[in-house]
Amino acid sequence: MKNIFKYISKTSMALLLGLTISSCGPQDEEVIEVNHTESENTVELTKAQFEQAGIKFGSLEKRVIGSELRVNGVIDVPPQSNISIHMPYGGFVKYTEMLPGTKVKKGQLLVVIENPEFIQFQQEYLESLAKQEFLKAEFDRQKELFDEKVASGKTFQQAKSDFLANEARIKTMEERLKLIGFNPAKIREGYISASVNIFAPVNGAVREIYTNVGKYINPQDVIMDITNAEDLHVELTVYENDIPRVQEGQRIRFALANSPEEWREAEVFLIGSGVREDRSVTVHGHLEKMHEDLKPGMYIAARIETDSNEVLAIQEEGIVRFGGKQYVFAYTGEKTENGATVHDFEMMEVIKGYTEDGYTQISLADSEKDLSALQVVTKGAFTLLAKAKNTEEEGEGHAH
Repeated sequence: MKNIFKYISKTSMALLLGLTISSCGPQDEEVIEVNHTESENTVELTKAQFEQAGIKFGSLEKRVIGSELRVNGVIDVPPQSNISIHMPYGGFVKYTEMLPGTKVKKGQLLVVIENPEFIQFQQEYLESLAKQEFLKAEFDRQKELFDEKVASGKTFQQAKSDFLANEARIKTMEERLKLIGFNPAKIREGYISASVNIFAPVNGAVREIYTNVGKYINPQDVIMDITNAEDLHVELTVYENDIPRVQEGQRIRFALANSPEEWREAEVFLIGSGVREDRSVTVHGHLEKMHEDLKPGMYIAARIETDSNEVLAIQEEGIVRFGGKQYVFAYTGEKTENGATVHDFEMMEVIKGYTEDGYTQISLADSEKDLSALQVVTKGAFTLLAKAKNTEEEGEGHAH
C-alpha cells in the first residue's frame, strides 16, 4: 500500500511539474533571451563605447628584457678622486671664497696661506745661492792648485766638501719651497712673499671646508676636501648568495630616491673580493654618461641585468589584476547585431615576467594559444575590466 501511494505521489509530482513548464514555455524563452549576458571572459562594446573609451590595441612587441638582481647602493668616487687640501708648514688663512658645493677647475685659486717663516725660508735659499758662487770658485781654485802639487790635499778636500754640501742644501731648500707652493725660479728673480697660493689640483667640487679667514692651519690639518666629479661611479651592496650571478660588463640600471622613475645606466667593472661582516660584497659600476645632479653619497636603487633575452612584451598599462591573477584583453573582432557594430574582446590570464622601461614580459596561462598572433589591448584595459565585471554581476543578479 505504501509503495502504491509513493508511486502515485511521484507520478503526480512529475505531471504537475510538466504542466507548469508547459504553461510558461514561450514567455520564459523570451525572458531568457532578453537577459542574455556575456561570458565572464568576454566583453562587448558598441561603437560609441569603443570610441569613448579610447581603446587601442596591437601586436605584442619583441623586446630585449633581462632578468635583474635588485640591490641598493650609493653614488661614490674612488679614493684617488677625493683630495684633501692641506699646508705642510702651516700658516694663517689670508683669503678664501670657497664654500661646500663650489665647482672648481684645475689651477683655480682655492686659498691663500700666510706665514712669516716663509720669508726666512726664501732668505736662506737666496743666501745659499749667493754662497754657492763663491764656493764653486774656491773649489775650482783649490782643485787647480792641488793638480799642480801646490796646495795640500786637505785644503782641496775641504773646499770640495763645502761646495757639495751647499749644493745639497740648495736642492733641499728648493724642494721645501716647492712643497710649500713657491716657485724657486721666481724667488731667484727677486719675488719674495710671506703668503702662498694653493690651487685646485683637479676639476671638481668642494665637498667640505674646515677653515675660515684668519684661522691658523697646522701642518696636519685639512683645509678642505675636493671631489673629482668626473670619476663618479655607483657602489652597490650585493649579498654573497647573489654574487655568482654578477659579472663584469653587466648592465646596471639605477634611480635616485627623489626620482624613482628616471632610470640611468652604468656597467659593472669591479666586484669586491672580500665578504664583509653583514655577508655582503661591494660591486662597482662605471656610469654610461655623466649627470649634473649626481652627488657623492646619494642613495640609489639599482638593478643588475644578469641575463638578456628577446621576449614578447606589452606596456605595463595593458595588464590588469583581478582576483589575485594577471590578465590582458585580446581583440577578437567586430560583428553586427541589430544593425549596430559591436567590438568583441576576450579576457585572458597571463603570467608576468621581467619588467624594463615600462614593458613587461608575458606568457599565456593557456599554453595552447599563440600569444604572438593576438591583437592585445594596450590602452583602455582597466575600462574593459570594469565593463566585464559589471556585466558579470548583472548577469548573476538576473540568472534563472
